[in-house]
Amino acid sequence: MNKPRHAGQAIVDSLALHGVQRVFSVPGESYLAVLDGLHGSNIENVVTRHEGGAAYMAEAHGKFTGQPGVAMVTRGPGAANAFVAIHSAWQDGTPMVLFVGLVPTADRMRESFQEFDPAAWFGTQTKRVFVLDEADRASEIVAEAFFAAASGRPGPVVIGLPEDIITHEFTGALYPPIPVADGAVSSQELADIRSALTAAERPLLFVGGQRWTPESAAQVTAFAERNGIPVLQDWHADDRIPANSPVNAGSLGYGRQETAARMFNDADVLLAIGAVPSDVPTDGFTLRQHPNAVNILVNIDTSLRGRSGAVSRHVVASPAAFADAVAGLDLGRSAAWDTWRAAGREAQEQLAALPDPASLPVTAEGTAHMSVVMAELARHLPEDVVRTMGAGNHCAWAQSYIPTNVFPAQLSTRNGSMGYSIPSAVAASLAAPERLVVAVCGDGEFLMNGQEMATAVQYRAPLLAVVMDNGQFGTIRAHQEQHFPGRVSGTALTNPDFAAFAEAFGGHGERITSDEQAAAAVERAVKAVVVDRRPAVIHVVTDPQIMLP
Repeated sequence: MNKPRHAGQAIVDSLALHGVQRVFSVPGESYLAVLDGLHGSNIENVVTRHEGGAAYMAEAHGKFTGQPGVAMVTRGPGAANAFVAIHSAWQDGTPMVLFVGLVPTADRMRESFQEFDPAAWFGTQTKRVFVLDEADRASEIVAEAFFAAASGRPGPVVIGLPEDIITHEFTGALYPPIPVADGAVSSQELADIRSALTAAERPLLFVGGQRWTPESAAQVTAFAERNGIPVLQDWHADDRIPANSPVNAGSLGYGRQETAARMFNDADVLLAIGAVPSDVPTDGFTLRQHPNAVNILVNIDTSLRGRSGAVSRHVVASPAAFADAVAGLDLGRSAAWDTWRAAGREAQEQLAALPDPASLPVTAEGTAHMSVVMAELARHLPEDVVRTMGAGNHCAWAQSYIPTNVFPAQLSTRNGSMGYSIPSAVAASLAAPERLVVAVCGDGEFLMNGQEMATAVQYRAPLLAVVMDNGQFGTIRAHQEQHFPGRVSGTALTNPDFAAFAEAFGGHGERITSDEQAAAAVERAVKAVVVDRRPAVIHVVTDPQIMLP
């Protein structure tokens, strides 16, 4: 006789029905019935070392695959630790579902152990907050959560699981996935877009945001290349158009080229696909704010959340729907925009050019140039390399020397959240084990979730991490020098040997303290990852004065 199915098992069965292959978790007594449901299932439970790491991995999985990433944590402290990734998913529009164990229903409103109010905590940073109060609704709520996470502008959803309810018998039905609409470009909208672009002297595509697929990225690239229209990419959305495309004019946001900002401001017709002119790409709401600007926004988000500046037309469609609509569209004016396009392309190529070692400044003894190490690494990178980054000045090295020639190829956060590089690299390596995943980390950023190297070893996720060690929180130090020159306060760091740190977890470690060591160290590290299938860390000791922008 079969044992009755409890609600925890129904949740797992519903996840399987939604195509979930793995979840990321830190175990807790508050959701033991779900852990019991995972026992023997085909869903891999990737057990991490911190809830922040688990939730970041789920967010990165959602960003990398387009399907909601799933994390599971316990109540109170576990939920608090996961909040950083919820905020990242909210600002990036990433599909994600976080399951949080809760106190038993009888213990509510009594200041019970680790009790909190999930709606009060998460309500402003999620699309929906559910609490499962009836066991028979377990599958229904999973289906609703996945739909909310993936539809419209994607985002995070939280499901609270009272400890007692998930042990109750489930007698309901399993709910199938709810289809997510892509919107559409009407014939009139397409005609108007064509007319605006054809009449333009300085047309520009601005791409980024959510709901992209490899197919739509390739189709939009083909559309831009066929018509010779330059493309700017949103901040930390560098993989929609290949880095080597002749229409790639660079990216906006922090670290952007002046040419990119000038083109963005000067374009007489801007066609934004998936992206909106928000805070960062507009340099804090200063670029392209004139009220008569022609801005056509193709975006599945009916609210256009985060938008600034004028809107000439809003086409409610995903990048996939737009890509289908413009497949084969030839405007017949490519040559007219050669000069306009060439300026942006030239600036982008200069940014990605490998450095001339003779032009580099002398560094202090016992330090190396980060650019030399990255140039050596670039020689080993395959076409489909995946780069991950946290937040900080170190991101500039990844953006310059690790190309993004296929989609998806970049994982990073737009909310400036540190500690993301290693968890996101683990998630990408598990989702695409055939691809080389390179995490570029700052010394402060790495240690915020560096313990997830243990997860990488345990689950055979052979990522390669390059840690830039300049002994400081470099971005904040740069702001300090700008506003309070010579008064360094609260930004200095004393670091461990990151190579030895990696080896302690069972990975491979290399420590570089001179340019002459770079070539051999990089070669050994890449071999450890690609051939031996072991995570590796390259610890680059840099001169803090030279590396400070």
